[in-house]
Amino acid sequence: MNAKADILNALSIDVEEYFHARVFQEGIGGAVAGLESRVEMSTDRVLALLAAGGAKATFFVLGQVAAAHPGLVRRIAEQHHEIACHGDGHELVSRQTPDEFRTDVRRAKTVLEDVTGKPVIGYRAPNFSIGRAQAWAYDILLSEGFRYDSSTYPILHDSYGDHTASRFPVEVWRHADQKLVEFPIGTTRLCGVNLPIGGGGYFRLLPLAWTLAGIKRVNVHERRPMLFYFHPWELDPHQPRPPMPWRHRVRHYVGMEREERKLAGLLRDVKFTTIRDILAI
Repeated sequence: MNAKADILNALSIDVEEYFHARVFQEGIGGAVAGLESRVEMSTDRVLALLAAGGAKATFFVLGQVAAAHPGLVRRIAEQHHEIACHGDGHELVSRQTPDEFRTDVRRAKTVLEDVTGKPVIGYRAPNFSIGRAQAWAYDILLSEGFRYDSSTYPILHDSYGDHTASRFPVEVWRHADQKLVEFPIGTTRLCGVNLPIGGGGYFRLLPLAWTLAGIKRVNVHERRPMLFYFHPWELDPHQPRPPMPWRHRVRHYVGMEREERKLAGLLRDVKFTTIRDILAI
């Protein structure tokens, strides 16, 4: 059975600068002042890739990126992709108070809606930083007008993830007649373990065949859609490479030279649309 012809999956892109990445910031001690902006160039490459592959996607855009590059956000929306929220300044939710979090998402949502003229109903926390201890964030998201969250990666990882979380969309919060749905990053399950097939550094590191086999396993055997994600900066191997410890350098830059080619292969074999379309909200 052909997974592309049978199941429609969700595709998402976290629109941020390369220097917003946590591994990059940790590697250089947070000293990002003076680094050039490359988000427009890298995101335009993503848009061209999606157009060539006939795919639609949800773009989780940082508020600060939208404020600095409103034309980019409009180009994304004009190509009928979904605009969603990635917070304002790429601050981890786990490092914010509830009041700080509300201010952050409200500011970003306002900018995105002002630029596009359309409601923004989806949110993804930087570095998947809504864990069990941050469940309070769901109530805030719902009260601020969001209808789904995508901040969970149900795997074991050293800096994010909850391997006990649901692998598929699930209601995580409700108030009166309004509900918030969580759409986690895609995994496949083998021998009782959740294995990463949803993108990010794993996609850059592992063979394309691994991801394709995992997606097909979920689509064909579990009869469910999955969610894939990546960042525009992952398609930009020529971005600045300041000195940083080798472990940070490897994790941030590994596989960038092959990323665009692998994504093109993924789009040939898997059919994607927006999160909003999959959830039908």
